[in-house]
Amino acid sequence: MSKTESFQERVAPWLLECFGKEIATDKTERNHRFLEEALELVQSAGCTASEAHQLVDFVFNREAGELKQEAGGVMVTLAALCLAHHIDMHDCGEVELDEIWTKVDAIRAKQAEKPKYAPLP
Repeated sequence: MSKTESFQERVAPWLLECFGKEIATDKTERNHRFLEEALELVQSAGCTASEAHQLVDFVFNREAGELKQEAGGVMVTLAALCLAHHIDMHDCGEVELDEIWTKVDAIRAKQAEKPKYAPLP
């Protein structure tokens, strides 16, 4: 894999290797895993469960946004969060991608044990 490929392009082979095409491309599964990781991120940055629940209610009481615009918003707010906490989001991503390549078997085993199509891991 070349570092000239985008980060997203370099995540794709890991995703397919680890989960196979069916799970890698399952939109519901990807939604749940993204939300889980986003919650873990803000938890580690000091967000409380109460604040998270309030935000869930706030967001889901509004009309759904447009997918591409919301993805852009996630990228901008992630960069802003990382700036506020003095961490490099690109470095964090590279470190995590290197690390998860060493854990493919453990991640597959965890995936095999969880209920299919359930939001909780």
